Amino acid sequence: MDWYVIAALFGVFAILLALSVPVSFAIGLSSLVAIMLTLPLETAITVVAQRMVAGVDNFSLLAIPFFILAGNLMNQGGIAARLIHLAKMIGGRLPGSLMHVNIMANMLFGAISGSAVASAAAVGGTMAPMEKKEGYDPAQSAAVNIASCPCGLLIPPSNTLIVYSLVSGGTSIAALFLAGYIPGIIMGISLMIVSAIIARRRNYPVASRPTWSEFFYTAWKAIPSLMLIVVIMGGIIGGVFTATEASAIAVLYSFVLAVIIYREVSVKQLPKIVLDSAITTSIVLLLIGASMGMSWAMTNADLPYLIADRLMAISDNPLTILLVINVILLIVGTFMDMTPAVLIFTPIFLPVAVDMGIDPVHFGIIMTFNLAIGICTPPVGSALFVGCSIGEVGIDKVLRPLIPMYIALIAALALITYLPQLSLWLPELLLNYIPA
Repeated sequence: MDWYVIAALFGVFAILLALSVPVSFAIGLSSLVAIMLTLPLETAITVVAQRMVAGVDNFSLLAIPFFILAGNLMNQGGIAARLIHLAKMIGGRLPGSLMHVNIMANMLFGAISGSAVASAAAVGGTMAPMEKKEGYDPAQSAAVNIASCPCGLLIPPSNTLIVYSLVSGGTSIAALFLAGYIPGIIMGISLMIVSAIIARRRNYPVASRPTWSEFFYTAWKAIPSLMLIVVIMGGIIGGVFTATEASAIAVLYSFVLAVIIYREVSVKQLPKIVLDSAITTSIVLLLIGASMGMSWAMTNADLPYLIADRLMAISDNPLTILLVINVILLIVGTFMDMTPAVLIFTPIFLPVAVDMGIDPVHFGIIMTFNLAIGICTPPVGSALFVGCSIGEVGIDKVLRPLIPMYIALIAALALITYLPQLSLWLPELLLNYIPA
């Protein structure tokens, strides 16, 4: 065990992050420094370069730029307003109806766009004025929006699950997509329960009962947007196309919907949307490539084996090991974004989980759910900052109403962790998936 290599790897990484160096550069440079301690400089540079190229040379990664482009088309295509109206029809009679509408709209829009931040901005931007007009506390409204925007990261299509599939050694993307449905719904329901309790205590208003004609008209307008999920998952489950091919279908469907049917996106806007998608894709792929170098450095220093030995020394009970891993990931999520956390910690924790008899698909859902909580927490939660900005409230004011939301999310995480069938039932039913 080369302790000095591990110290250099994470020490340099922490210093670079503290200096506000971009995460991908921090990962790459810290990996290079660690490898240089055991190999000559030229060899170390060659190793890092080769690992970066090999890391992005994967056909399944082609789905990421396509899903990003599809999400950007949908974000600009007037989808959020239609889904919010549908959510009002469904949850309008619940106590604190607008809070429930916010949660359900985030679940629907997040699943379509694949971005928690985009969901927080699009849905929160529409809901905040409505909630303020109805007398809702702005801090409470912002807290609901912040806590619920990651729900769509579990409900497919999810770029995070694609990244996990790559770094875990080829776990089925179709199985991961299906496995995310029930946990994503549970995440939303847990927040709705808390919101209902708060709404009753504060006597928040309930929306008027819609007529059947209003309901069907609103649903009819939202159906084309929701059909994207049906087309993608139906094609994957039916064997019509792979998850990677489904991403290209998603782009075509989003283009037709946003440009031709809804006409919310003009042809002149398309170059900017494509450019923004290319920039986001380059950031994600650079991060993936750099993380492959860090994974090699950690393996070369026997870090995964060290972690496995230390965890096994704590207990040989899978329930205890999962508890420890969840606590570590919850802490990691407070200062690291989801994608780098998945790339760095999957090679460390997945071998331990598999040795304990935990299925890779189930573990991928646990990781994604866990790290989704992290983007809502200070000090670096991206959804937290966006939600506060959209809601026009300070972080200090929103933290207190977020506490019961955090408790609900952690309780839901425990449920998903210790009841694996909640994740594995749909893959087993629809794909004949056989858990490890």
